[in-house]
Amino acid sequence: MSASSSSPATASPRTGSGSASPVAVTVVGGPTALLEWAGLRLLLDPTFDPPTVYGEGPNDLTKTDGPAVASDALGRIDVVLASHHHHEDNLDAAGRALALASPLVVTTSEGARELAALCEAGLGTATVIGLEEGESLALSHTDLVGHAVADHAPAGARVTAVAAQHGPLEVADRLGPVIGFVLSAPGEPTVYVSGDNSSVEVVQAIADRYGPVDAAVLFAGAARVPAIDAALTLTAADARAAALALAARRVVGVHVDQWAHFSEGRDALEREFAGLESPAGGALLAQTPLGERVELAL
Repeated sequence: MSASSSSPATASPRTGSGSASPVAVTVVGGPTALLEWAGLRLLLDPTFDPPTVYGEGPNDLTKTDGPAVASDALGRIDVVLASHHHHEDNLDAAGRALALASPLVVTTSEGARELAALCEAGLGTATVIGLEEGESLALSHTDLVGHAVADHAPAGARVTAVAAQHGPLEVADRLGPVIGFVLSAPGEPTVYVSGDNSSVEVVQAIADRYGPVDAAVLFAGAARVPAIDAALTLTAADARAAALALAARRVVGVHVDQWAHFSEGRDALEREFAGLESPAGGALLAQTPLGERVELAL
């Protein structure tokens, strides 16, 4: 951990329709989305390369479409949350450059070491902080995150790293460290970002520790590669189970398009969530057309 606090986040009271700040999301494609929360603008797992094939052979990763929003059209970015740094479908070349030019990157400890080294080599200016599972970072603490972030964050705003299991346990270590995130602040909606997690049991443990969430951003798509006979991210059915475990008031589905190894698309999510209503009214699964800013009713 670098410059962070190990005290767990405390979930704020559920805010309902009277939340202090609206939560909005702009889905860029793949795992990438711009999340507006508590006055902050957070970019999730940036991928901004054009269509590209990464690697060679049967386990290559193929990006089939470019981003729905150009990086220079996103506006201000305060924080980049990178669930992991070592797979191009979560942090590609253009996404890495954008992250390193942002004020703050929060990622795994291993990822932080490598990304900070790039900044030290003159390839970026970001403050890069690595978190282990259960560690949290005060986003309003100027000495830790700098004025560019702290000046927009409400008092008590925190990001906490939570577990993510990238595929079955027997292959998760081989695929490298991954984390998810919980965003919390007094009087603000609590938001869970799953990262590349495939386990409903992991989500249940997060729900047990941090309580129900207002919004859940779930990385779905049932990612698969030939070398591993299992889904490496949530299936649509597991995304539904995860949402119910979290008692989420609204769900945003990402990681379902723009990459050839995502075996389920947005349509699979919509089928699984059909008929599920939110306590805040309307469908539990938010409609988030690519490239459109959507304010979430919580």
